[in-house]
Amino acid sequence: MSIFKFKQFEVDQTDCAMKINTDGVLLAAIAESIDPKQILDIGTGTGVIALMLAQRFPEALIEAVEIDEQASATAKRNFQSSVFSNRLIVNHTAIEQYNNAKQFDLIISNPPFFVNDLRNSEEKKGIARHTNEVFFQDLITKVASLLNTNGSFWFILPVKQAELLIEKAKDFRFSAAKIIQLHSDVSKPVFRYIVNLAKSKVDTKIEHFYIYESEKVYTQAYKKLLKDFFLGY
Repeated sequence: MSIFKFKQFEVDQTDCAMKINTDGVLLAAIAESIDPKQILDIGTGTGVIALMLAQRFPEALIEAVEIDEQASATAKRNFQSSVFSNRLIVNHTAIEQYNNAKQFDLIISNPPFFVNDLRNSEEKKGIARHTNEVFFQDLITKVASLLNTNGSFWFILPVKQAELLIEKAKDFRFSAAKIIQLHSDVSKPVFRYIVNLAKSKVDTKIEHFYIYESEKVYTQAYKKLLKDFFLGY
């Protein structure tokens, strides 16, 4: 078994092609929302983002969607074994087929996620990392219908894909309230955007975030952000 231990919960990564990674934990730690009561995690994988949000927002009920059957089962086990189990639920389905009458205050996603079931784990990993424009169109269409008027949609993507999703979101009157540009260190170019989309016209606030201050040495900002979660901080 592959167990990742956090301060308040554990994540079993068995049968998940995409393991816990920096993208997911940064997104979960950074995403902001004012007192969210209903949260949706799209493409939950191991369930780590949902679990981190359950820790951060103790009054929130959190639903997760995961298309991959094995990953969905793993997330369910992780939810059930956590102290937040009564506030977490996972749905084994594609986001396109997910239906819910409720409106969410916060929707979060580390896309793209698995778009079909493949036998080879490396093929799954490839599918998880590469998708097409149709997927992003379907994603933002669904988010637009599920997010309440004052809600926030947060996601993390490589720069090109993030810009594509921001552009498609304009068709649904979303605007980018915040873009956090991630760098490995001060000498490296941006490699990811963490984006907050809002259902209102707002000016975009751009920030920069650096993960390392030198080789294998994390920045103080990184450690401060994750100190409530990681055992080493």
